[in-house]
Amino acid sequence: MRKLSLAAALLAVTAAVPAFAQDDTIPADAARAPDGTRAFGIEPYVAVLGGWEGFDRNPGHGIPATPIGGNKLDGSLVQGIVGVNVPLGPVFVGVEGNAAKGVSGDIDWEYGAAGRFGFRAGDSGLFYGKVGYQWVNFDRFGNNSRDFHAITYGVGAEVGPKDIGLAGITGNAGVRFRFEVSTFGGADSFRPMAGAVFHF
Repeated sequence: MRKLSLAAALLAVTAAVPAFAQDDTIPADAARAPDGTRAFGIEPYVAVLGGWEGFDRNPGHGIPATPIGGNKLDGSLVQGIVGVNVPLGPVFVGVEGNAAKGVSGDIDWEYGAAGRFGFRAGDSGLFYGKVGYQWVNFDRFGNNSRDFHAITYGVGAEVGPKDIGLAGITGNAGVRFRFEVSTFGGADSFRPMAGAVFHF
């Protein structure tokens, strides 16, 4: 009986301490993130990115190897993204879909979806990892070529204007700048991208 009473008292104290700490030590505005968004909720966004992707020449990863001495498959891209973040206090999770058009080089179209997870930092910054699935179509293989597909993964960061010294230009208009590096399949490509994210 004594052990049961002690366990009940310990449970009551454990439950009361976070509530006490929340009431007395967390400021009233802690329910909002530094960029003005809620600490918990849903944050939809759209993004426009530009960059480049180069694929290796190794056979067996779902993309035909280029002939010896031939140029590897690569090209410049413009990408549109639609997604949603779910802020969870100091961290966040999210999902996004993308479509990219090749503007030079061998890539015709890319499209896919990915999940993101990471940490919130600074005034409106995000540091994240992402994992998803991507389809790629190449101009080099003709108009009726099939789409090649594989898992894609990467890392990136987003910063708001105040985080990089541009306070006052957009205020709380909801603009962040994204920098990201990802790869296709088993590290079979290198894909740096950068652009603007507009969140609501």
